[in-house]
This record gives sequence, C-alpha cells and structure tokens, in this order.
Amino acid sequence: MLTNKKSLWLSGPYLVWIAGFIILPLLTIFYYAFTNLQGGFTFENIVGAVTDTANIKAFGLTLLLAAAATLIALILAYPLAICLAKLGLKKQKVFIFLFILPMWMNFMLQMVAINVILEDNGIINYLLSALGFEKIHIANTFGAILIGMVYDYFPFMLLPIYNTVSRIDGDLINASKDLGAGAIRTFFKITFPLSFPGVISGITMVFVPAISDFAIAEMLGGGKIMLVGNIVEMSFTKGHYYQGSGLALILMAFVVISSLVSGGDAEAEGGAILP
Repeated sequence: MLTNKKSLWLSGPYLVWIAGFIILPLLTIFYYAFTNLQGGFTFENIVGAVTDTANIKAFGLTLLLAAAATLIALILAYPLAICLAKLGLKKQKVFIFLFILPMWMNFMLQMVAINVILEDNGIINYLLSALGFEKIHIANTFGAILIGMVYDYFPFMLLPIYNTVSRIDGDLINASKDLGAGAIRTFFKITFPLSFPGVISGITMVFVPAISDFAIAEMLGGGKIMLVGNIVEMSFTKGHYYQGSGLALILMAFVVISSLVSGGDAEAEGGAILP
C-alpha cells in the first residue's frame, strides 16, 4: 500500500504534464470542433473539413507524400538492415550510431542543411554545372519535401527492421540452404516472414507521423505546397479555431485508425511467425 502511494506521488509531475499539455489541448480541440460561434453544438466544422475542396486536395497530397516517403524509406532500409546484421557486433554498433547521429541534431539545422543542398545555387546544382550538366530545380517542390521526409524518418524505418533481422536464427537460413533452397527462395520463405513484424513497425513509425507533418513542408516547400498539417497550423494561427479544430479532429482520427490497423497487423504477424 505504501509502495503504491509512493509510486503515485513520484508519478505526480508526469501526470500533471500529461493533463496540461496533452489532455487539455485535446479537450479544447474537441470543444471547438463541435461548437459554433454562438457556443452551440454542431457538426458543421467536421462536415466542412471533409467536403472543402482545398482540404480534400491537401488530404490527397498528404497521403501521397506519406506513402511515397514510407515506401522509399522501406526500400532503402531493408537491404541496409540485412547488410548491418551480417557485420560483426562492433561494426554494427558503429554504423547504427552513424545513422542515429543526425537525430541528435536540431531539426531546423537539418532542414536548413537540406535546403542549402537542394536550392538552385546549392551543392547539387554546383556539381551538375561542374560536370557539364544543366541545373535542376528541386527547392520548394514536392520532391524537396519528399527528400526531407525520407531523411528525417529513415532511422525510424531502419531500426525496427534491423532489430528483427538481427534476431533471426542463422541456423534457419543454413537449414534452408541445406535443403536446396536458393537465396531468393530463402529470403521469401525465411528472412522476410520473420522480419515482417519489424517492417510493419517501421511503416507505422514513418507513415503515421508523416501524415501529420507540416514543418518539413513549410521549410522545404516554401509555403507553396499545402498539406493537411499546414492548413491546420494556418487556421489556428489566423484564429480560425473552429474550422482548424474540425480538420485537426479528422486528421487525428485518421492517424489513430492507421496506428490501430498497422499495430494489429504487426501483432498478428508476430504471433503467427514468432513462437
């Protein structure tokens, strides 16, 4: 009994933090989403968020960007995770540290550095000019935002896949080869099924935050490409709390559903494959 009271007392500051910076803001969003200017209950903010043409376009572009960033991160991370798992333990730690190191940098510095690389007079165009090629325009485009998202979320795809791949029993791979299976068949029958929970976890950790991201689009898109997060941020900045809350609530519902679906799939796959 005394231990329980002590634990509750120690968790007090954290509970206050949750109440002040998570629960109260969420309750505020719910309040504005379901009320009108007169303070009465309404669904107009939700309906307006779903039916507005600009919001629909922003939702489509947001989903496209999030899906593309997730797919590219997966294509880059999976073979890299397999290569890392085959290295010695010391080399694995060194390379994992190198991939985690950018996460310790300030986010704005990362985006400024990427913008310097991608701008019309940046490093990429300088190298292209030096090699005799024409310059390309990447800054403030869809491609620039996509590069920023892949760069920022790549470690969240790599680490879960690496964790599952590194735990695969090598004897299973050797047994598959001894039974006559080639490298491709061994991959699809042994390696990929056993690493699938890590793949689902990585997809969730990249796709879900990418849907609600607005800072990368703001800094690398130059304000020319509007995602759902940008519209929500702009609505609250201009004092349109009712419309912004309605759109934010729709976005939160989509994020929660995506998390539950992908999390359930990962749990089911993990239970079916791993004893």
